[in-house]
Amino acid sequence: MWFKNLRAYILNEPLALQGDALERALAEHKFTPCMGQDQVKMGFTYALHPTVKQYAYQLENLTLVGLKRQEKILPAAVLNEEMQPKIDALEAEKGRPLSRKEKQAIKEEMMQVLLPRAFSRSSVTTAIIDAANGWVLVNSSSASRAEDLLALLRKALGTLPALPWIDSNQLGQALQHWLSNQGLPDGFVLGNEAELKAPDEEGAKVKFSNHLLTAPEVQSHLEDKLVTKLALTLPEQLDVQIADDGGLKKLQFHELIAGKNDELGWDDLVLRLDADLLVMAKELNQLLVTLRKQVMPA
Repeated sequence: MWFKNLRAYILNEPLALQGDALERALAEHKFTPCMGQDQVKMGFTYALHPTVKQYAYQLENLTLVGLKRQEKILPAAVLNEEMQPKIDALEAEKGRPLSRKEKQAIKEEMMQVLLPRAFSRSSVTTAIIDAANGWVLVNSSSASRAEDLLALLRKALGTLPALPWIDSNQLGQALQHWLSNQGLPDGFVLGNEAELKAPDEEGAKVKFSNHLLTAPEVQSHLEDKLVTKLALTLPEQLDVQIADDGGLKKLQFHELIAGKNDELGWDDLVLRLDADLLVMAKELNQLLVTLRKQVMPA
């Protein structure tokens, strides 16, 4: 239940569909497995837990959705091994090396032959639609996976007016100030991880882990490099690594937060998941509001 990564988006207006209408819309785009020549299939799955048969799980002002992705695994080594005899035979027949275009045609042909026998790998990306605060919160470190979920939501609903939660240029400037230990968001302190990159095309990179970020050997890199990732800590609440593209990674909720509902136990699974979902959504909203206010003051 607890998100490890976050891609956040702002909703400019409420969802076009609510309640049962939203559930029906997502069910029309439910997940079906890869068949035959399918390389990738995506669709909505039960969001909270497989035993709770709802594609749009609604709790107070929150809606939890889940996108399941299945892809066929076709290792390059296996594909190359299958292709080589055919390439060798054609080159011997033609008396010349095959062109790149000809090899690509053989590759596509072999993929169609091998896909039905390939193993499948599945993953689920969950997202919270926070109607009260106007967020879409996607549990993913990958911008492309988050966009896959938004794209299918948009297809199911007809429209989804969601935009990235923060301006990346302004965030980049803020990261520079924060690493220099200036103007940190309210309550936050520097963590112990940072990555910086020179702005030129060749871009020298440096990464610090488990390091005192105020140390001179770290601060000196601010003279010729840009901060691309920075770890911050909100004492007794959470740790987070902020990337310059707006992605939040390595989210870790401290025990005082993650353990708030421990007295409920796990006998009633849905009750416990509901309670944790409410706590997490509240903390994520506070985190985003605090960071956004500091980066993009009104």
